[in-house]
Amino acid sequence: MLNRIWTFFFFAAFVAALVRWLGFGDAGVWQAMVTSTFDMARTAFEIALGLTGVMALWLGIMRIGEQGGAVEYLARAFSPLFRRLFPGVPKGHPAEGAVVMNMAANMLGLDNAATPLGLKAMQELQTLNPSDDTASNDQILFLVINTSAVTVVPVTIFTYRAQLGAADPTDVFLPILIATFCSTLVGLVVTAAVQRLRLFQPVVLGYLGGMTAVVAGLVAYFSRLPREAMEQQSSLLANLLIFSLIIAFFALAVRKRVNLYEAFVDGAKDGFKTAVGIIPYLVAMLVGIGVFRASGALDLVLDGVRSAVGGAGVDTGWVDALPTALMKPLSGSGARGMLIETMNAHGADSFAGRVASVVQGSTETTFYVLAVYFGAVKIKHSRHAAACGLAADAAGIIVAILVSYLFFG
Repeated sequence: MLNRIWTFFFFAAFVAALVRWLGFGDAGVWQAMVTSTFDMARTAFEIALGLTGVMALWLGIMRIGEQGGAVEYLARAFSPLFRRLFPGVPKGHPAEGAVVMNMAANMLGLDNAATPLGLKAMQELQTLNPSDDTASNDQILFLVINTSAVTVVPVTIFTYRAQLGAADPTDVFLPILIATFCSTLVGLVVTAAVQRLRLFQPVVLGYLGGMTAVVAGLVAYFSRLPREAMEQQSSLLANLLIFSLIIAFFALAVRKRVNLYEAFVDGAKDGFKTAVGIIPYLVAMLVGIGVFRASGALDLVLDGVRSAVGGAGVDTGWVDALPTALMKPLSGSGARGMLIETMNAHGADSFAGRVASVVQGSTETTFYVLAVYFGAVKIKHSRHAAACGLAADAAGIIVAILVSYLFFG
């Protein structure tokens, strides 16, 4: 899929450039496209280089949380809920622990821990699956929750915003939290409806009702504030919560007698490797997107959407963030490239840059997750997994746009 998208950027750019040259006499488009390849390659390297320090910082902090037992605490807190959401998993079965641990790692943004735990959970769920090549209800629900998983600390987005000059890189924290919660809730409800899973149980309603009340309370409180007060208080709350989480990680690690400094350095090394490792992918995506924009093809698409939306009487401020929304279900690296390109073109603190950031954090990459997790256990028939995952994506993206208007519009 990513190969087709990336190739499309270049061929579509070539066709658009031919039309501008032969149809409108704009011969300068060729120089603009070639120049964009050099500019975007340099931009990709500079961004990746600048990411090194911030990525090392956050992955070091996350390693402290991981070794301090934060995943285990979250898993213990949500275990009663997940036992009822996965009725096909017997109590005490290895799948139960793997599912809960994977969800907890996803909440903390620990991709390095979440993916192996997720694959382990899928393998354990497969041992309970009566079919060798068709996904079970429990496997589908697990995948849908994964593709829309609530991420409490969207480290990568904070990192990109910091590198691209955002005055307050964490100002998107609360909007992302609201959007990703709504995405997960819709994915859960839609999948439960298809599978006729009973959500009207006291424990399930207690968890979901409590979390919904918190999110609704945040929206109700901030929607009543004047714009300036909303920005100040949301920034204060976001930074207070994030730093409190860091202190909680430290406290748990101290309690378990973890060497905080060594754990931080160990995680920071992974941060350095991660930042360096993304350079080829970042160069590829940004060059492709840069050529697509320089040819005029991207602006043509966005102008068409903007005209249609404006004609319907709807504000068009979110349209420049649309490429990230369209790419998100298909490709993680593609959506990341679109996010960076949008912030680079319009500014990290522009409305489009903030909407794209919230969209990026609202949901996961559905088709990638389906391919990796189902591929690991050789599932060929995914049944309703893709449709339910895309429903969660759509909900997350719509809420991301709406909540961005609430906080930044």
